[in-house]
Amino acid sequence: MEPSGQGWLQLAEFAVAFVLSAAIGLEREIRQKAAGLRTYTIVGVGSALFTLVSKYGFTDVLQSGTVTLDPSRVAAQIVSGLGFIGAGVIFVQRGSVQGLTTAATIWLTAAVGSAAAAGLPLLAVLATASYFLVAYAIRPLARRLSLLRSVPVHFRITYLQRPGLLHDLFAECSRAGFDIAEVRTLSATGPIGAYDGGTEHTVEVLLALAGHGDGDALTARFVAVDGVVACARPGYGDE
Repeated sequence: MEPSGQGWLQLAEFAVAFVLSAAIGLEREIRQKAAGLRTYTIVGVGSALFTLVSKYGFTDVLQSGTVTLDPSRVAAQIVSGLGFIGAGVIFVQRGSVQGLTTAATIWLTAAVGSAAAAGLPLLAVLATASYFLVAYAIRPLARRLSLLRSVPVHFRITYLQRPGLLHDLFAECSRAGFDIAEVRTLSATGPIGAYDGGTEHTVEVLLALAGHGDGDALTARFVAVDGVVACARPGYGDE
């Protein structure tokens, strides 16, 4: 081992961090995620460099019995310092949290880089292999398990009281992959002047649906039905 910390061993550790980080980044780039090849490679090699500096960067000031250093302090700072990157890729869209996997993967890549630079290449390779196992083996299994869960969806629909219109709404539910769990009439109004000279009435119903279809697509289907005045999803986006 080179006492200065700039020998072939350190170069090899740095190279391992680079290759493994780039491999993770390439997979994320292929999936077209917010953070791709460059981000993950930079995070990995940056963590490796910080770890190498922590291990070898202060050997010229060490004195036995006088000056001692704790290299593990830098590893702890890498973990906390990555928080701002993780926070930058996490966002909320339409009531659902996006980017958690990306943030966690960035955090893992930093750990891979640190392990490689700390002289633990087997652990670094194992962590990288574990990531690809999760990405390509466990992820499809988790997707299949999620299909077993039926998430209730509610719609508040106001429509003109016409023969067969409610049946048309039920048909749209079936086409979108939903089953009718509950139908509740909320209100019915008298004649309204905006339709056919005030001869038609409106009905407001609450539909509780169960299924695995696309709620946004079903909303568009409802709105496209002739006679539907309004369509809303109570509580949508409040979580």
